[in-house]
Amino acid sequence: MAKEWVKIIGSVALGAALLAGSMAQGVPDAGRPSESGASPATGQATGASEAGTAEAPADAAENAPVRVLVADDLSNLALTAPDIPVYDRYTIAERRAAGLPTALPEIAPYREGKVAYLTFDDGPDVQNTSAVLDILRDAGVHATFYVTGRQAQAHPEVLQRIYDEGHAIGNHSYDHRYEKLYPDVNGFLAEMAKTDEIIKGIIGVRPLILRAPGGRILHFTAAYVPALQESGYVEHDWNVSSADAAPNHPIAQDFIDNIAGQTEGEATAHTAIILMHSSEGHEETVKALPEIIRLLQAKGYTFGVITPMTPQPW
Repeated sequence: MAKEWVKIIGSVALGAALLAGSMAQGVPDAGRPSESGASPATGQATGASEAGTAEAPADAAENAPVRVLVADDLSNLALTAPDIPVYDRYTIAERRAAGLPTALPEIAPYREGKVAYLTFDDGPDVQNTSAVLDILRDAGVHATFYVTGRQAQAHPEVLQRIYDEGHAIGNHSYDHRYEKLYPDVNGFLAEMAKTDEIIKGIIGVRPLILRAPGGRILHFTAAYVPALQESGYVEHDWNVSSADAAPNHPIAQDFIDNIAGQTEGEATAHTAIILMHSSEGHEETVKALPEIIRLLQAKGYTFGVITPMTPQPW
């Protein structure tokens, strides 16, 4: 699959350049990355074409999204900005076969400023996910898409667009079926592994982040958390819900009002992880999104993407 030029950051030495507005969308190309995602000579940030070894055109390099590709030893996860997606070149099975670590090291959560994380579950689909991507592009905002393996298989071109435009992708199981996910943790992990393979087959990397369908509350037993930690997965629920999946068919203004009300107070003073959906049937979410972005900006939020460093919502 042909892919646009991208940036892969394999070092924590991003420094002030990543925080400066002029560098928000890319860094100068520094050569092809090593297996750790860093330049073999310097260990600093590198850029690469995923299509070959030729140098990227200047305009492509300038506009390429920034992302982190984790090192083989998972040592490069202490980032200095909340809006940089994180991926792994290996699946869990590949890491274990190569004798590489899977459990993540202790990571300090990112707690600077006031950050809103727009998250969209259950996609991708052609109509609504594509419309959400258009709105985010026009607003200059990045978000997180928790995708199912079945939908990714059905719409690989939309998943590729999510990746190419610098958003974060998270694992949301293969088909969202609770009877396969919650009898025991082995079934849950099998569903995640299956979806990792699908995602990696489309975009060339797999996410470290996931969201449990329905959330972890009332679903996870004591066995789930240590099993996910051992596999290097980081699960995030939410602390703000648009309620766009409520059964009473709410409309766009309901979602706007829900988010406006739930982002008042200390609980979301620094971190607001906002649950929405971008799958079939969520046209009202698309309608609400421009105003949701505007109201969060008016409240002083910047926008981030979910990574292993994102604080938990409780």
